[in-house]
Amino acid sequence: MKYEIRHRPSFSLLEVELERGEAIQAESGAMVHMSPTIKLETRAKGGVFGALKRSVLGGESFFINTFRAEDGPGTVGLAPAYPGDIEVFELDGTLYAQSGAFLASSEGISIDTKWGGAKTFFGREGLFLLKMTGRGLVFLSSFGAIYKKELHNERFVIDTGHMVAFSEGLDFSIKRVGGLKSTLFSGEGLVAEFYGTGTLYIQTRSVDSFISWMVPHLPTKRE
Repeated sequence: MKYEIRHRPSFSLLEVELERGEAIQAESGAMVHMSPTIKLETRAKGGVFGALKRSVLGGESFFINTFRAEDGPGTVGLAPAYPGDIEVFELDGTLYAQSGAFLASSEGISIDTKWGGAKTFFGREGLFLLKMTGRGLVFLSSFGAIYKKELHNERFVIDTGHMVAFSEGLDFSIKRVGGLKSTLFSGEGLVAEFYGTGTLYIQTRSVDSFISWMVPHLPTKRE
């Protein structure tokens, strides 16, 4: 499987070249184009219960699409629903990501949800994380560009709305950015403090912040 990420970082498009018999699984609705040699299979991966848990708790679609090169080599183009970047991970183990970040992966990657614990109760990204396990390629999308922060037995604080993914070896806790006044009026709210050794993937824009900026500019209904 060969791939190329075009038009980074604002309007990224993933193009995957598949040899005969190869396949890639993707989020429902992500397909932009595909060769006529590619066959599309749609199923609830992990059974009905697994798909329902991933959809309701993990923010992903109920169905997963599998694009398979059955009639010869072909190309598939995939893109997320919102403007931003796409990052590839050569996974051999486990990767955790925020809900809604999954775009595509090799067919052998397992996608599940993980309870984030009571510490995530007030986190804006929700109570559950996506847990991707296996060996192969994983493609995650972001709102804005993605950059990496390597942690070596240290701590690092980010706004919860800017977290994309993190590797094994890292853990986190949710806390206030300052006192109660700062939490309520600073516009920063709650933050995630990561600690340990691993890689943290951060998006340069926050959906929450964008929506807060956009809402006052929307037209209102006139009586």
